[in-house]
Amino acid sequence: MESDNKRKSSNFIYNIIEEDVKNNTFSDNRVHTRFPPEPNGYLHIGHAKAILLNYNAAKKFNGKFNLRFDDTNPAKEDTEYVESIKEDIKWLGADWEDRLFFASNYFDRMYIYAVELINKGLAYVDDLSPEEIKQFRGTLTEPGKNSPYRERSISENLKLFQAMKNGEYKDGSKVLRAKIDMSSPNINMRDPIIYRISRAYHHNTGDKWCIYPMYDYAHPIEDAIERITHSLCSLEFEDHRPFYNWVLSNLDDFKNEPPKQIEFAKLFLTKTIVGKRFLKKLVDDRKVDGWDDPRLMTIAGLRRRGVTAEAIQKFCEEIGVAKSNSTVDIAMFEHFVRDDLKPKVPRCMAVVEPVKLVITNLPEDHLEWLEMKNNQDNEDLGVRKIPFTKEIYIDRDDFMIDPPKKYHRLYPGNEVRLMGAYFVKCHDYILDVNGLVKEIHCTYDPETKSGSGFTGRKVKGTLHWVSAKVNKESEFRIYDYLIDEQPNDKDEESQKYTLNPNSLIIKKGYVESSLSEALPMQRYQFVRHGYFCVDIQNTDTENLIFNLIVSLKSSWKPV
Repeated sequence: MESDNKRKSSNFIYNIIEEDVKNNTFSDNRVHTRFPPEPNGYLHIGHAKAILLNYNAAKKFNGKFNLRFDDTNPAKEDTEYVESIKEDIKWLGADWEDRLFFASNYFDRMYIYAVELINKGLAYVDDLSPEEIKQFRGTLTEPGKNSPYRERSISENLKLFQAMKNGEYKDGSKVLRAKIDMSSPNINMRDPIIYRISRAYHHNTGDKWCIYPMYDYAHPIEDAIERITHSLCSLEFEDHRPFYNWVLSNLDDFKNEPPKQIEFAKLFLTKTIVGKRFLKKLVDDRKVDGWDDPRLMTIAGLRRRGVTAEAIQKFCEEIGVAKSNSTVDIAMFEHFVRDDLKPKVPRCMAVVEPVKLVITNLPEDHLEWLEMKNNQDNEDLGVRKIPFTKEIYIDRDDFMIDPPKKYHRLYPGNEVRLMGAYFVKCHDYILDVNGLVKEIHCTYDPETKSGSGFTGRKVKGTLHWVSAKVNKESEFRIYDYLIDEQPNDKDEESQKYTLNPNSLIIKKGYVESSLSEALPMQRYQFVRHGYFCVDIQNTDTENLIFNLIVSLKSSWKPV
């Protein structure tokens, strides 16, 4: 157990940081991390892993953690995304304190650094079209070719770049490129673009700029300006690290103690997909109910569904940090959601497909209040009162006219216990015009009250139920996986997926009257149905809307 706990509390990134602290790699043994989202969509479960890794690394080594928006592409960015990201990170428990930054705040300095590269003969203005640049770039097996504009003089490049900044050229007509090596085996080092012309309104700088830095150029500069020590990023940036280092090694301000980029594996889950383009298309095409649709694995969607931040934290801790990509079974994630909720939430009764059961040997006005524990495993959650009346509702699949063998629920002539109440025995039923059971008739045994010390005959079945006279009408949103197919974890955003037509099923039923005052985001375990949460958008006082958080059954067990 001790070695297992040590494994969970450490990883290869922590080991690297620990070695850097030991060797005083950064002055004063500093440890400073950051989470740098692009504000072009909502965060998802994969981002949660990166957020917590960066935050926990800083916390573990008494360092600092920044939130910085990499807002270098205004055409795809919006203040809505900025605000949603801040809310999500705060909810996850990662505290950036007063260190909130924007890449756009550094645009003036980035321009000056680009001029420095031009003056050093390390950058040039290129007139090739995007298609020509792609052709000249070469392939993985063939080297690229130098642009015919590559040998422009420093003075000409300075003049052209100034004119780009002043808005004298059309969008896409010119770019500024780093001058490195068109024959490099790493395509990212074949004279990458570092500035492009784009007359797009920026959410932070407005119309001040018509040229914008490329992410790969801006990112190392942002890290260095903020004195980040360990730039933790996903594995896809491994091939970009040489350019990250190239930028910092060629700018005089950052040659001393440049940040260290370290890559880790992204989080992939079975039966789900989190690619931003895929998610945005679903939202834009109205295939889902916005970015916080509970079927999405966005942080906003998980929060609205009722998943807790603690469950996500424990899940991310358990899966650890790896150097190579792999796919985690979503059943493992669901296990941690259940494990977190089990001791925390009240266990109540809900009937999602109601059929009426009449107790014929009770008077019409019978009303008896029964006491039940809210959670058998947590006495602190107390007790509640349940109204027992002549007419109640049970779930339709808890009654069969002609049941198969080993069916221990209710059928003609069989006796079962009503949870927390009495034994009832079926003696009749009524069908509607379509041949469906409309009403079930039973008698109850008053000697069999739960908790009364009854030690007589035994029954094999126990049914949950809700009073038909004193209850709360409710809507139950039963969520399933959004896609039918398993995504390809190597290139998920290029794949096509079939949406599951049964990813959302809405049912109408009833919950106990004790839930009448339930508020948005309150969570419950409904016996035999699963864990549910009152929808955050539920403003109807007449009816409650419950979102299924997770079912009760799990196919994954901790090792």
